[in-house]
Amino acid sequence: MNRTKSRIVGWDLGGVHVKAALVEDGRVIEAVQAACPLWRGVPALDKTFSELPEWARGEADHAVTMTGELTDCFADRADGVRKLSDWAAATLTGRVRIYAGSAGFVSPANAGDVSDRIASANWHATAALVGRCRPEALLVDIGSTTADLIPIVGGNPAATGYSDAERLETGELVYTGVVRTPILAFATHAPWRGRRTALMAETFATAADIHRLTGDLPDGADQQHSADLKGKSLAETETRLARMVGRDRGEGSAQEWRALAAWFAEAQLRPLHDAASVLLSRPDVPPNTPLVVCGAGRFLAERLARRLGRESLPLTDLIAERIPPSGREWVSTCGPAVAVGLIA
Repeated sequence: MNRTKSRIVGWDLGGVHVKAALVEDGRVIEAVQAACPLWRGVPALDKTFSELPEWARGEADHAVTMTGELTDCFADRADGVRKLSDWAAATLTGRVRIYAGSAGFVSPANAGDVSDRIASANWHATAALVGRCRPEALLVDIGSTTADLIPIVGGNPAATGYSDAERLETGELVYTGVVRTPILAFATHAPWRGRRTALMAETFATAADIHRLTGDLPDGADQQHSADLKGKSLAETETRLARMVGRDRGEGSAQEWRALAAWFAEAQLRPLHDAASVLLSRPDVPPNTPLVVCGAGRFLAERLARRLGRESLPLTDLIAERIPPSGREWVSTCGPAVAVGLIA
């Protein structure tokens, strides 16, 4: 470690990805995301960790947030928080602090005492960072699996829910993402050659397939296997999408499959529009409040802003002076890891 510089590594330990961000002297140097099948158990973290860049495995101050505690390899969320905190303390070199949202940072040894504050609090870190840049905003962070919609009022996160369960009730957590979400989660039917056809009740295709066909999915965003464990060429993607309407790929043209994908993309946007509209109607949210957008699904958040007639501000623009000119898509994708590293 270069001790002439302050070095912080921000971590977001998720259920399917690990995200890390290197921060030196208050500036983001690099951000990285790696697949991690945590549902197989904590040892999956060790393999992912061994494949991360050297800076992630070196000595630093480590600031850790998480969502992986909800993975079904743990007995419950409290168990997951304890075990992930213990893993961080045993594995990371240097001081380790766990982000407890509104309660600040705690030591791994004390994480179990505030597990309800730590569990899935990564959204709070990103919202806290946004609040330092824009006193009034609606943060829209759309990832591979979920979307966080967090009002910022007076420079502070102003979510009325905190836990996943509470935010599902308030619309501040919409369980839809641009990679892993099964199409059946946001559509029950689709238009096909002049008819309204019901969908197959199978997980033949996911959101990654529709956004790949429309050309919107960022490079490197889809780090998980496809639904059929096959490749991700356009032809293989069309095959999966065709099955959703009971068809074979040869029964339609490339133009028809792309049109079907675009219709599904619109269907995915509708629940996000509904949730955002409710939040923007709150009396404490000023008129014309902009959307601050980030995540692997930033393109979908930008589309949401246009649909709402609101200004769209990329998170990377708000912190442009603190991030490198290249690799900004990864800074956006790894927003919570970047945020927890910057506010630590």
